[in-house]
Amino acid sequence: IVHAAHSTGVQKLLFLGSSCIYPKHADQPMREDSLLTGVLEETNEPYAIAKIAGIKLCESYNRQYGRDYRSVMPTNLYGPHDNYHPENSHVIPALLRRFHEATLRGDDEVVIWGSGKPMREFLHVDDMAAASIHVMNLDEPTYQANTQPMLSHINVGTGVDCTIRELAETIAKVTEFPGKLAFDSTKPDGTPRKLMDVSRLKALGWQASIGLEDGLRDAYRWFVDHQGEIRG
Repeated sequence: IVHAAHSTGVQKLLFLGSSCIYPKHADQPMREDSLLTGVLEETNEPYAIAKIAGIKLCESYNRQYGRDYRSVMPTNLYGPHDNYHPENSHVIPALLRRFHEATLRGDDEVVIWGSGKPMREFLHVDDMAAASIHVMNLDEPTYQANTQPMLSHINVGTGVDCTIRELAETIAKVTEFPGKLAFDSTKPDGTPRKLMDVSRLKALGWQASIGLEDGLRDAYRWFVDHQGEIRG
């Protein structure tokens, strides 16, 4: 896509990466300049390498051909139109569905994988869209003044994280689940913490505006309204 854009004369392009580009043991919060400073998380490595290659491809076209190809790295995204499949969805849609179904059945307990202690950052897709437009609308001198030719990507997140336990408690509130939460510590926790440093984006004049509970309520409304269209 990047090459096709260049070949057909597209001057501006936005490439979306992922927080998994950063090393497994990157300092928290993760700054843009921690890229390529350590070993990647094993299960994400192929995906992360593809995203890193995209960033470097954009930077190379910028340097060699004078293009204006920019890269943003979002944290964990959620919201309407997410994947709510019970077997292969991410943590927020998986828990929204699990708590919703438990509430309908009248269950007295919902089991969550892991200890509940890992910390994660979540960004509503509407905030992500707004941030993407903001970055693309920056004039070129401003963008270049806040980035470097070979370190040009920009983190996009809230700058705030929460434990998986706190996330589950908020989802229980949103779905009006009255029962107990149980944590299965025999299941893996994954990385202890993944928080993005968003100071570069904030310096460029943008920050997230949708709080987690409000965002979860929006995502849940969409799920309830579209259950008939969701497989699984």
